[in-house]
Amino acid sequence: MSNITTSPATPLDVVTLGEAMAMFVATQTGDLVDVETFTKRIAGAELNVSIGLARLGLKVGWVSRVGNDAFGRFTLQQLNKEGVDHSQVTTDARYPTGFQLKSKAENGTDPIVDYFRKGSAASHLSVEDFNRDYFSSARHLHLSGVAAAISTSSLELSRYAAQEMRAMGKTISFDPNLRPTLWSSQQEMTTQLNQLAFMADLVLPGLKEGQVLTGRTSPEAIADFYLEQGVKAVVIKTGADGAWFKAANGDKAAIPAIKVEKVIDTVGAGDGFAVGVISALLEGKTLTQAVARGNKIGSLAIQAIGDSEGLPTRAALGEE
Repeated sequence: MSNITTSPATPLDVVTLGEAMAMFVATQTGDLVDVETFTKRIAGAELNVSIGLARLGLKVGWVSRVGNDAFGRFTLQQLNKEGVDHSQVTTDARYPTGFQLKSKAENGTDPIVDYFRKGSAASHLSVEDFNRDYFSSARHLHLSGVAAAISTSSLELSRYAAQEMRAMGKTISFDPNLRPTLWSSQQEMTTQLNQLAFMADLVLPGLKEGQVLTGRTSPEAIADFYLEQGVKAVVIKTGADGAWFKAANGDKAAIPAIKVEKVIDTVGAGDGFAVGVISALLEGKTLTQAVARGNKIGSLAIQAIGDSEGLPTRAALGEE
């Protein structure tokens, strides 16, 4: 195993961890079995957030493992292009980089995705991948439920990183990103992800995710479930309606969605939303402004093929 580069020369705004996968997007609609040509991309929930934040000018570090293979090299190549620090990405010759096949969706429907990730290099992430100096150089940690789901050792790393960053006084955001098929049971998924959520300052569930994780139905009841555990703010994605938030100080509001004439690819919308909220809060904007930016970037994400292709640069965001 080997690390690719040295530690970042300058402090980071955000550090995150998770799995990158090579992604092959079908160039024609229909059943994947009938597709003959695909376009190569990269995918991964935490990776998408890293790329989105870097495009907005934040200094971002991404921690992972990739295989010593073409998919791993492609991942690192793309991170270089996006300006995401990958000095703590380990090339692990023992295991491969995962990949996925993704159908070409139409009429705004969700694409079908076939995953090939079992035993991937990233699934062997562990507490050994926690470099204290590296993580402590960042002011914010972003976690998602995907890294927590891919293996027990990766879950342990997510939990350890949250504990350590919280002890250092850093801020933490958590997007549940439910992947039920990767867990042994719904109860296990709920228990483990809520434990991570309780260590975060900001929790970003979708409405259905919140209902699964809390057993409550309304946005406010879901938010209160986490606020009662010490979370400082909960932002709930409510689909076509936009988003709803509540903070520990009692502030709450619904922020309407930005209407999109043609939805091209829904995958990555939640990651784009997280990019908007996290970046705005790190810039000192209000929660209302942050959620509005989240809605805006989420709306841009669903108008492009690929998980991160629609995430804007600072200039393309067009804010004053």
